[in-house]
Amino acid sequence: MPLTIDQLEAFARSLFEAAGLDADKAATLAQLLVLTDAMGRRTHGLAMVPLYLAELAKGTMAKTGEPEIVTQRGVVALWDGGYLPGQFVVARAIDWALPRAADSGIAAVTIRRSHHIGCLAALALRAVEQGFVALIVNSDPAGARVAPYGGTEALFTPDPFAIGYPGTPNPVLVDICASITTTSMTRQKVAEGTTFAQPWLLDHDGRPTNDPRVLEHSTPRGSLQLIGGLDHGHKGFGLALMVEALSQGLAGYGRLDAPKRWGGNTYLQIIEPGLFAGRDAFLQQMDYFGDRCRSNRPIDAARPVRMPGDAAARALAAARRDGIIYDEATWAALNRHAAQLGVAIP
Repeated sequence: MPLTIDQLEAFARSLFEAAGLDADKAATLAQLLVLTDAMGRRTHGLAMVPLYLAELAKGTMAKTGEPEIVTQRGVVALWDGGYLPGQFVVARAIDWALPRAADSGIAAVTIRRSHHIGCLAALALRAVEQGFVALIVNSDPAGARVAPYGGTEALFTPDPFAIGYPGTPNPVLVDICASITTTSMTRQKVAEGTTFAQPWLLDHDGRPTNDPRVLEHSTPRGSLQLIGGLDHGHKGFGLALMVEALSQGLAGYGRLDAPKRWGGNTYLQIIEPGLFAGRDAFLQQMDYFGDRCRSNRPIDAARPVRMPGDAAARALAAARRDGIIYDEATWAALNRHAAQLGVAIP
């Protein structure tokens, strides 16, 4: 049975509050996780709740407090997230940056030591819906899932990055990473007992494979392939270096410090087009380009070119109209935690 977005947000918020998370953090986390599901990014929506509840129970996700402002100079700041929920910390950073970008054209925040920040596109939408351009990059200094180009030993995370900007008829939301696939998708394949259609991973000897188990269930472990694969993987490696520099180098905290906790470093930049050529000029240019992309003669007439964000906009509209239905495994896991925490199931 489909449930409304409001019902799902209330349910998730109750789960987090029952686990001891501050009400404001629980509300932000619930809203963004459900939004992520509504946009069709199911690996990073309420499917993350059991993992987050486990982190709260262990004390490795902070339940209370505020991010610390380490340095702040004008429209640039460095925050320490103190392992608070990453969505909460980044949402706060966006709210800090928006008025400053409105005044100065650009504002930027680097965040170290937050917890997992979830779906970058959902976070970017927070700024894009208000007419701004948002750039978000993220890495986990404690994670090792991807090997450098030409190497066999996993060293860094998929290193996702997103850019979102206003558009007609839909906002454009690019949310990709330096590796071909992600840790979450790989774990999902393992849980399903399925393999990837293409060899998107490497085994421990650097040989391409479509077996997701090489990442977590083999010794020595394999790694995720970089964008470009064995042929042009230097391009994915270059993107990873960009993410690492912005999220860890600027933070002054990263792999050198050898953290052991699941967390995240984030670089956020908000841009106000109105202080450049103007919002109208920005929309005219980018809408023209978007229209040219969508009208480009497709390889397959049944699959016309779409802009990043079009599918998310359709999914979000459908979720607002019809509600959301979850797969059996995800809903069963949420129900088990609800029973343990004494939370009513909608």
